Amino acid sequence: MRHNLLPSLALTLAATSFAQQSASTSPTALTIYNQDFAVARTTVPLDLKTGNNEVLTTSVTSQLEPDSVVLRDPSSHNAFTIAEQNYDAGVVTQQWLLEKYEGKTIDFQLQPATRYGTESGQPHELPAKIIQGRIIRAGENPLIEVDGRMQFQLPGTPLFPATTDGLLLKPTLRWQIYAPKAANFPAELAYITHGLSWQANYNIVLPESSTTAASELADVLGWVTINNNSGTDFPQTTIQLMAGDVAKVQQFRGRAYGAGVAGNLAMAEVAAPPPEVTQQAFDDFHLYDLHRTVALRNSETKQIQFIEASKVTVERTYQYEGNALYQPIYLGFHNVQPDYGLTGNKRVTIQQEIKNSDSNHLGMPLPAGRLRLYRRDSTGQMQFVGENNIQHTPAEQTVKVTSGNAFDLTGSRKQTDFHTDTRAHTIDESFEITLSNQKTQPVTIHAIEHLHRAQNWQVTAKSADYTKRDSNTIDFPITVPAKGETTFTYTVHYTW
Repeated sequence: MRHNLLPSLALTLAATSFAQQSASTSPTALTIYNQDFAVARTTVPLDLKTGNNEVLTTSVTSQLEPDSVVLRDPSSHNAFTIAEQNYDAGVVTQQWLLEKYEGKTIDFQLQPATRYGTESGQPHELPAKIIQGRIIRAGENPLIEVDGRMQFQLPGTPLFPATTDGLLLKPTLRWQIYAPKAANFPAELAYITHGLSWQANYNIVLPESSTTAASELADVLGWVTINNNSGTDFPQTTIQLMAGDVAKVQQFRGRAYGAGVAGNLAMAEVAAPPPEVTQQAFDDFHLYDLHRTVALRNSETKQIQFIEASKVTVERTYQYEGNALYQPIYLGFHNVQPDYGLTGNKRVTIQQEIKNSDSNHLGMPLPAGRLRLYRRDSTGQMQFVGENNIQHTPAEQTVKVTSGNAFDLTGSRKQTDFHTDTRAHTIDESFEITLSNQKTQPVTIHAIEHLHRAQNWQVTAKSADYTKRDSNTIDFPITVPAKGETTFTYTVHYTW
């Protein structure tokens, strides 16, 4: 795909430009965002003559946004004007050549055949054979004419003329640059490209536990996983990672090379302690710097550790929501259907909470990502015990994840009374909730009730204490004995 940028839309900067030949570039610096794009920056030596110069570089990706390109002299000492910019991401492929030769006749090389001798019975390979075929239609389902007959597949390996025009081995940026005087200087090239992404991954290692203690001391390992599907290798690059929800307009993306291909897991062998990953507040986001130069190849997945902490307190709680799948009531509305909100859920979820604070041996703003939990068994081996995604978590806030459903804990909920008086604008509703524990130790289960029928409510009777979580949610912390169950009741009165 070629994009011609008119002079009025081109970058007319009192800045830099490239030399008249193909310009070689220095290592690229990348700032990668959570949203599958990155800003790439590199330095290019330019040697301009007075007047018009044609300059090109292949040190760009196949998913570059052409109108994001910035070419400038960082010193602002050399004036020039970019009259025209052209970007071509159409790197040559077999499919591209088939389309170029559509309607023409080319050679095809057949695969060598194996035959058995009539006398010896021994196999021998016949030499490869060249035949000719006319490409009637290219595309995913090509149509080829061979010996006056048409077939829906390539008869062999297509052989294209070596003199084919327009071959492009790498994505290319080409400029027409006017320089008022000759200049030789290092230029800065920056652009936005898709095909680069990163995410955070957290591994929490819990100790062996034969109890249901609410608090445990765990080890925390945080990794950043970087994926390169940009179609370009970066042999030497420095990497920064931007965390936060940066507004980005979605638009056309260039051809993706390597997308969907299983990446190679690149783990750098370290002979000395690696540089520490640092972070700083940047604008309204957070910027993480890896402080190292790495090789990031196309279709590669690279992982780098950025958090390592021990003796991190993890709080575990159990939660039962008997009417979790309720529909909220909006201001001025109510619901008098007797069976509204009776979902019959029996599962008790496992909730994990980690305070992201210095006192808890953390305190770094944690970018969004996947959090996995492992627990050591009686032999010391780690077993996987759940995972979930976390949101961006600033320092001094709490990470909360649901890691699964408890096997030995269940709940049941039934409506024991329901009465409504539409004249008086009231509803009275009663429930009986039973929590069962088949563990060998007592546990506390938080029974969460959503009071969803109307905006105004009051608990008029209860057999257990509760706390109010928000305007329509209450929490009954119920201790359930080992190998036993606990039942409690409550009545709520609604008005509107």
